[in-house]
Amino acid sequence: MFKKSFLKKIAQNESVSFKFLERQLQQGKVVIPVNSKRHIIPPAIGQGFKVKVNTNIGTSTEKSNVNEEIKKLKVALDCKTDTIMDLSTGGNLAQIRRQILKNCPVPLGTVPIYEAAVGVENRHRGFETMTFDDIWDVLKSQAEDGVDFFTIHVGIVREFLKTIAKKKRVGGIVSRGGAILTRWMYVNKKENPFYENFDKILDLAKEYNITLSLGDALRPGAIADSSDDLQISELMVLGELVKKCRKKSVQVMVEGPGHIRLDEIAFNMLLQKKICKGAPFYVLGPLPTDIAAGYDHISAAIGGTIAAFFGADFLCVVTPAEHLRQPLVSDIRDGVMASKISAHCVDLLRFKDELEKDRKLSTYRAYRNWEKMFPLALDEKKARQLRNSLKTHAKDMCTMCGNFCSLKIIEKCNLLK
Repeated sequence: MFKKSFLKKIAQNESVSFKFLERQLQQGKVVIPVNSKRHIIPPAIGQGFKVKVNTNIGTSTEKSNVNEEIKKLKVALDCKTDTIMDLSTGGNLAQIRRQILKNCPVPLGTVPIYEAAVGVENRHRGFETMTFDDIWDVLKSQAEDGVDFFTIHVGIVREFLKTIAKKKRVGGIVSRGGAILTRWMYVNKKENPFYENFDKILDLAKEYNITLSLGDALRPGAIADSSDDLQISELMVLGELVKKCRKKSVQVMVEGPGHIRLDEIAFNMLLQKKICKGAPFYVLGPLPTDIAAGYDHISAAIGGTIAAFFGADFLCVVTPAEHLRQPLVSDIRDGVMASKISAHCVDLLRFKDELEKDRKLSTYRAYRNWEKMFPLALDEKKARQLRNSLKTHAKDMCTMCGNFCSLKIIEKCNLLK
């Protein structure tokens, strides 16, 4: 699948041995998302590796400006996101994707059902008239363009429609791809086209070395729906599909919940790992409360930290604009930093080099050595900005404590030397 020299470079970047990377890759416990047409050094995502972060960008039917999305891409890269997903639904989707790919030195993912549905709508047909041929054309086009990983909502099958109707969830179906496919199955009275044609999709993924991210179409969108039978039923289907991917030597990861009660996050992580045989887990938050509108990046940071501690491998950025509007560039920065903090809180427990960053920063901060401290901060730019906004000329204090700086007081005691 990969050349030895390529894997050695990744192992070096990840601070693990080549043998460990190779073993985890062979067992399907780690994925390396990179299309065979792309020339990048991607991260490794999975068990035994540092927690990775994905950032979603993309146009909408209400707001379509590719230059704005490139700005979001650049700020996400500046904040050291590990991957990017283009979720565009407005404008010329192929051109937007290619422009993003051109400027993206990290793995890029998409949700192909979006482009397929939008394409049908643009031909003045309801997306319910979409055929698998429409979907297949998009899959092939995106594969040829160099997309590194696909989110496909293949686990929501027709037999779930009766349960969906009977369940009457508080949050309904919050997955856009899941909603599109639910409507399509309801109108056409046919099976999910992704599920029905999964073997063909696997062949395409293998040809281009595309990683499949099995989407959670039935993730709970409200705490009241946390860990319900619909969510778990879909997960069971995804577990079976993971086996199919591995038999075809296709890299696969699984997407996870959504809005999950705090006391159920650990259970969800352990259950996914068991059902999906250790496949990397890509979590969308999770959000442990519904009422943090405007602050969902903080809610996601809380849920994401717990999720990562109990086995999640890949965190999807949630911005302050979640549930409210399309995110601005500033929202992207806040969201990425919140997820990076979550990832680091878990990584420093497992990796000496991450723990060392904290020790070094604390040492420099104890002696008010700001210039050596800043480069170690997760957001150096903001740390410098806040420090430089001081209305004081004192170099060895801040305006919080002033002359009563605890660090300066204790220094006089000679107790810490």
